[in-house]
Amino acid sequence: MDQTTIDLFSQALNITSPWYVDHIDFSKEEHQMDIYVKFKEDGVFICPTCGSETGSIHDVHERTWRHLNFFQYKCYIHCQLPRIFCKVCNKVQVVEAPWARKGSGFTLMMEGLILLLTDSMTYSEAGNLIDEEDKRVFRVVKYYVKKAHNKLDCSDVTSIGVDETSKKKGHNYFTVVANMDTGAVLYVTDGKDSDTIENFRSFLVAHGGDSSKIENVCCDMSPSFIKGIDTCFPGADIVFDKFHLMMMINNAVNEVRIAEKKENDDLKGSKYIFLKNPENLTEKEKKKFESISNQNLKTLRAYHIRLEFQKNFWKSATREDAEKYLKKWYFWITHSKLKPMKELAKTIKRHWNGILNYFYSRITNGILEGINSQIQAIKRAARGFKNLDNFKTAIYHRLGRLELEISVDIFETSR
Repeated sequence: MDQTTIDLFSQALNITSPWYVDHIDFSKEEHQMDIYVKFKEDGVFICPTCGSETGSIHDVHERTWRHLNFFQYKCYIHCQLPRIFCKVCNKVQVVEAPWARKGSGFTLMMEGLILLLTDSMTYSEAGNLIDEEDKRVFRVVKYYVKKAHNKLDCSDVTSIGVDETSKKKGHNYFTVVANMDTGAVLYVTDGKDSDTIENFRSFLVAHGGDSSKIENVCCDMSPSFIKGIDTCFPGADIVFDKFHLMMMINNAVNEVRIAEKKENDDLKGSKYIFLKNPENLTEKEKKKFESISNQNLKTLRAYHIRLEFQKNFWKSATREDAEKYLKKWYFWITHSKLKPMKELAKTIKRHWNGILNYFYSRITNGILEGINSQIQAIKRAARGFKNLDNFKTAIYHRLGRLELEISVDIFETSR
């Protein structure tokens, strides 16, 4: 190519002294463009360790980077990076290329495109689009996600939600902590015991947070979570998730149904009738319910206890109103002569304050339930992850609401 074309590409790429475009090869047959960059022998370079200037070149190191496509053609930048001797550090080091970060096989502009694509695509889809292995695409994302997560500022975090989710089939769990005010995933750690809460507390403090400023922690009734929260955030109100509580009540109703089904064949195939709200029943389910609604069934009694709680308890205007209602409902179920409901009453008694704390904060783990669904979708899209570290990266990338920073002045670090 002639000098005019070379000058044009130099300006487009913002290649400045001591770097310059030496020549460009274009192959239509191979669908590729190769840009060869060199440096002036009398150029001044910056030590990547201490930042001092030097012109003492020891030798050169051949490197190649994938750049943004030139129309439909792949584009690569080739350069013999100088290795310089720094008198301050007293050692030989490779000069960092101003168009790429150290250790990457992509230019910064190409990495910017990868981050843009993977914001709405899977890593495989992005890789297919730019004709690169998804592993290479993921490594770029992982670098910037880790960098952003390490810089995360937790100084304003006052309300958190804690939940467990599975990382693969079987009883393999990890714990997710989210900011209940923003819905962002703050922290992911292996396991679901009380140590996971201590791990998060250490993370919080290391990122500018204050454990004494945590006002509310929403979680299920896991003894491990409760123990960890009481230890690490003693000033916080534990708020037991309303959806988890309703699930426990539904389970108690279903246990009554299962026991009674052994004596009444009419209850066979009726599981979901008693787990749903009346307005959500299908026509077939409505007919089934009508056919048994005039019977004196224990299951119907348990079902109406559940509906009464769901209809009135959550409408309470204040914690005091809620407690008055809960006391009456508690008396009802303890005298219901239904064993599963009486066992439920014992659980509610043990978690009394945490249930009522909802009426102070009005927070639920609905945010975390949504996050959990998205986490499982991430896992399915990637067809699983070989290790938790990569899974965590994908979660932070999609759900951490991180600002992935890439240098704007990417060609101005050398002179």
